[in-house]
Amino acid sequence: MNIAIDGPAGAGKSTVAKLVAEQLEYLYIDTGSMYRALAWAVITKQVDVEAEQAVSDLLKQNHITLKRDTDNQQHIFWNDEDVTDRIRTPEVSKFASVVASYAPVREQMLVLQRELAVAGNVVMDGRDIGTHVLPDAEVKIFLTASIRERAERRLQELLQKGHQTDLAALEAEIAERDKRDMEREVAPLRQADDAVLIDTTGMTIPQVVERILEICKRSGE
Repeated sequence: MNIAIDGPAGAGKSTVAKLVAEQLEYLYIDTGSMYRALAWAVITKQVDVEAEQAVSDLLKQNHITLKRDTDNQQHIFWNDEDVTDRIRTPEVSKFASVVASYAPVREQMLVLQRELAVAGNVVMDGRDIGTHVLPDAEVKIFLTASIRERAERRLQELLQKGHQTDLAALEAEIAERDKRDMEREVAPLRQADDAVLIDTTGMTIPQVVERILEICKRSGE
């Protein structure tokens, strides 16, 4: 079984997908971290983020890999450099949304993501997994939440990592990302016709995980 979990920024996709994968003993693939890694490289290499061809060439000339450590934690590498802890900054988040809007970039990422999922028993989260990357996934989930709640979650995450910001700025940033993701020409963010919608506003992470596990169980019966 392949499980696709989509939704806007801050809906809790990564946390939930990881826990679902652990419960089912499936491979978890965080596609968002792949775009973040590219965004980190764009910033580090001082590539113009608005230059689509330059960004695409940067990806083509390097490689992104996902590896798991002995504790089953996913690490993402840009070439041989572990960038797992460097890609969770506000600047990288902003750039990731931009590079993810480029068709040549998404085409290259699509190949990598499908190769990772070809053996099955995968939980993959992102913006277009159920609609574009894994359209034949047996279970499709679309997670969402109010912009205020998503901003509050992001604020707590950033504060815990020592990044200072404010709630209003995060709300504006999330709204901007939603607009960009939904309006991009290639594989825009949208709920697949056969996806189950789960609004996580007011729900705890364990409640969301349990809901998805119930859906998976019914699908497998």
